[in-house]
Amino acid sequence: MTTVSLVGQPFVSVYQGALLAGVDEVGRGPLAGPVVTAAVILDPVRPIEGLTDSKKLTERRRESLAGEIREKALAWSLGRCEVHEIDELNIYQATMLAMERAVGGLRPAPEHVLVDGNRCPKWRWPSEPVVKGDSRVAAISAASILAKVARDREMVALEAQFPGYGLGAHKGYPTPVHLEALSRLGVTSVHRRSFRPVREALDTVGAAVTSEPVFPTDLFDL
Repeated sequence: MTTVSLVGQPFVSVYQGALLAGVDEVGRGPLAGPVVTAAVILDPVRPIEGLTDSKKLTERRRESLAGEIREKALAWSLGRCEVHEIDELNIYQATMLAMERAVGGLRPAPEHVLVDGNRCPKWRWPSEPVVKGDSRVAAISAASILAKVARDREMVALEAQFPGYGLGAHKGYPTPVHLEALSRLGVTSVHRRSFRPVREALDTVGAAVTSEPVFPTDLFDL
């Protein structure tokens, strides 16, 4: 057994070894933008202080830790599903696919995967779900930080392409500002048409005249 806990409720994995990946997602709830996932294998000889659930950290601290994770981790990888995939698959299945893409990008490949939440994707890696894992398991915390920093940066970039919606501020979540903009400006190509508020805006206002989004090639270069 291997203890992989942070401060708080301990979590003991059945896996013994160094190639343990943590996986987390960001962006299941927004009305716009992709769902982004990250997978991280931490290096036990290069510990990172201050890892916890990304939502508990300030933006500045997340940015700092993201750089440290990329520098010190044995491996890290991002995965994603685009808006059209979310609409085709549903948000749950799209999140599972994005997690699989993130883990599949790890080099070296993991021998075991810990997934934040109460279930794991149906994939080829031995894995365990960890409820509230982003606060309990260091590798999952690291993944949550990388995923949030990457997605937040992308939404800031999309704000410049689709002004007026406040994407850079609310990151696509259904805030009053976002809902009002949808009812006034219409639905863009980065909005999830399978989500009810977007469908309603599409029925009442229609689609805005917008171009297809241009995604950054490296979100960490933004």
